[in-house]
Amino acid sequence: MSVEDQYAPPKYAQIVTAIRRKIEDGTYPPGSQLPSETQLVREFAVSRPTVVRALQVLQLRGIIDREHGKGSYVKSTPPSGDGEGSRPGRAVLDRAETGGDAAVIQAGTQPAPANVAGMLSLPDGTPVVMRRVLLSEADEPVELVTFWCPMQIAEGTDLGRAQALSVSVRQHVQAVKGLRLDHVTERLSARHPLPHEVKVFKLSKSAAVLGVLGQVFDSSGRAVLVVDIAMPGTLHELEDSYSL
Repeated sequence: MSVEDQYAPPKYAQIVTAIRRKIEDGTYPPGSQLPSETQLVREFAVSRPTVVRALQVLQLRGIIDREHGKGSYVKSTPPSGDGEGSRPGRAVLDRAETGGDAAVIQAGTQPAPANVAGMLSLPDGTPVVMRRVLLSEADEPVELVTFWCPMQIAEGTDLGRAQALSVSVRQHVQAVKGLRLDHVTERLSARHPLPHEVKVFKLSKSAAVLGVLGQVFDSSGRAVLVVDIAMPGTLHELEDSYSL
């Protein structure tokens, strides 16, 4: 292996960079559809999972939208290069659950775990609404998202029901409750999987998992949601690019 190959970015990251450049130079203008996964596999001479991973990174960064069964589209107002990076919390709050790649696997009332209760300024064990959604790519589970919401905020919404939402969680709570989500504080950690993550992802107990814990605030500065995202470490790598 040459020195260049040894230090070259992963293949999926090279695809992300190439597509971003084509968006910036106008090859793929805002609102246009990207080539299909099959076309990208041929263009970059890589496997389909590598292409899927690159498209997922672009979606997490808010650069493209992906519609199940239709394809990937450049957002009408793509974000600027600086200061964006990966925003997993925003991506899951803005993602609709309909389509074959997302499934609600658990929903209902649960006692709040100690860390969640603290983030929502609630006593330990206070009943809250929990919603757990599994995202898959090519029939492989790649992301497990758990929403935790205080009862008074979840009341009247469908967050506690197992049916998929046709709109994003952010749009749903705004439409039903008039609640505007303002900002998210995220904490990233590398850890071992929790028991339910071992089962869902079919991992060993010593496997590596990327965990993102997001505290979601409304416009008044009140914490109204907690978002817990788990991603198998072998399938994900958070990357950023910025100018000096």
